[in-house]
Amino acid sequence: MADVRVLSDEQVASLLSLSDLLPEIERAFLKQGRGEVERPPRPHYPVGTETPGTALTMPAYVHGDPTYATKLAAVHESNAEKGLPTVNAQIAVTDAETGLPRAYLAGTRVTNARTGCIGGLAARELADAPVRLGVFGAGAQARWQTRAIASATNLERVRIYAPSESRAQCASDLRERLSDVAVSAVESPDPVLDGSNVVVTATTSTEPVFDGARLEPGTLVVAIGAFTESMRELDSETVRRASRLFADVPEEVAETGDFAYVGVDATDLTPFSDVFEAGTGRENDAEIVVVASVGSAVLDAVTAGYLYERAETDGVGTVVEL
Repeated sequence: MADVRVLSDEQVASLLSLSDLLPEIERAFLKQGRGEVERPPRPHYPVGTETPGTALTMPAYVHGDPTYATKLAAVHESNAEKGLPTVNAQIAVTDAETGLPRAYLAGTRVTNARTGCIGGLAARELADAPVRLGVFGAGAQARWQTRAIASATNLERVRIYAPSESRAQCASDLRERLSDVAVSAVESPDPVLDGSNVVVTATTSTEPVFDGARLEPGTLVVAIGAFTESMRELDSETVRRASRLFADVPEEVAETGDFAYVGVDATDLTPFSDVFEAGTGRENDAEIVVVASVGSAVLDAVTAGYLYERAETDGVGTVVEL
């Protein structure tokens, strides 16, 4: 028998700080880039009948960490119509030395926060200040990307576009959280790009969400929505104009619709870890740079470990005997 600490979403929220999490995510990328992680292939498979979705199993261990984590995630695009999150997850935290269970966490907020930190780190390292942000999408990840970029940079203003009226609510929510930032919803894609030096795509689209010819010189594009070959947010012109293409997991990013349709393979993608390890970045201020992410379980493992340690220190959560 083992004592297991169970953390609800509310308790995860009470422990989570984006400013504290950003360096943990940077550490995860460095360890991943050095090959100092175990990250088995993540199977994904269709589930459901009336409202089909995709289920994923994502295990990972960072060498030297006291715990490892396994995330069970699901993506159901139709959930938005039901007022439910599109992405849901739970995370099991296990002792790396004994194999004993240590914690079970509500994982949806973990997924959102660690993915948001990718945009935050990318903007910190690859964009000029102040950041003028354009966001495609108005769901949870649009909010988390914006919040993480605000935590990591000097964020001046935000423009949000989604084809539904959800864009207005997203802008309103962000104005409440980011009182010093000018946040607005716009009614078409083009104003999102105008004057923006960072553009985030956070959608479940199967076709490009903006015209790459309209990107201004020096723009950083952070694409985090597509994770299968059928999903696509970037057009061929965006990829063609980019001087550098970064990816959190090059071999998996190359299989998404953003790149598979335009003949980009894993060897054309630079690991995002190189930005921190080798100082790889821009050669000049006019370069268009793309950072694409499908998500890595390594990020979940470090985030879950960070939250478990804080919960143990602060006595947060319910301890049950398993």
